[in-house]
Amino acid sequence: MTETPVESRAARRARHQDILAEVATEEAEASEAEAAEQAATLDVALHLRVDRALDAELRDRAAHEHIPMSALVRRLLRRALHEPALTTGTVEDIARRVTREELHGR
Repeated sequence: MTETPVESRAARRARHQDILAEVATEEAEASEAEAAEQAATLDVALHLRVDRALDAELRDRAAHEHIPMSALVRRLLRRALHEPALTTGTVEDIARRVTREELHGR
């Protein structure tokens, strides 16, 4: 069964309306996320100096994650503060493992 030009046009319009509705939903979700982030806006502005390479790396990562660079930096700072740093014991364990692998690899 072939579609008539009117049916074909109606089907295209319906698909187009579905696409527009999906885009509108995505834009609304993005706006809500942005509004939530702005509602949790910082009370203190932080200014720091970084070298050009770090700036470029941060900008690339923010673009890759589709978020503002400030949001990326906040996320990285929070993660750095809440994740445990390497302890002396952890470093010693890594050194022992590397030494074992070196000795057994020969």
